[in-house]
Amino acid sequence: MRHEHTDPAARRYRAEPDPRARVAPAVATCLGALLMPAALLFGALSPMATDSCGPDNCSRALTTALSVIWGTVLYGGPAATVAWLASWLLPRTRRWSVPRAWLAGLSLLPWLVVLAVVFNLPAG
Repeated sequence: MRHEHTDPAARRYRAEPDPRARVAPAVATCLGALLMPAALLFGALSPMATDSCGPDNCSRALTTALSVIWGTVLYGGPAATVAWLASWLLPRTRRWSVPRAWLAGLSLLPWLVVLAVVFNLPAG
């Protein structure tokens, strides 16, 4: 039985340059360039959902949704930036192809969460 860690052919394959190394980060960059500004804009406009009920008389579901939006922007935004940057900076070998794709995908997650919550805000 051959194991990957002892198989020289597998080790060579994992050390080879990945010809598609730039695909996932490039797709994440293009989608992020569209999603991030939209998420920030709609996230910034989301407190207007409290105009009809006043900030003190709104439903708990609405205030929780607004907290999720702002928590995601404040904490998920920097985390998305770090994941996006890491997806570009990982070595361009086959060994790092899966982590690179995951980091690229995770860099879009906060913006998708913000947009999903904004477009599904509960009634005030």
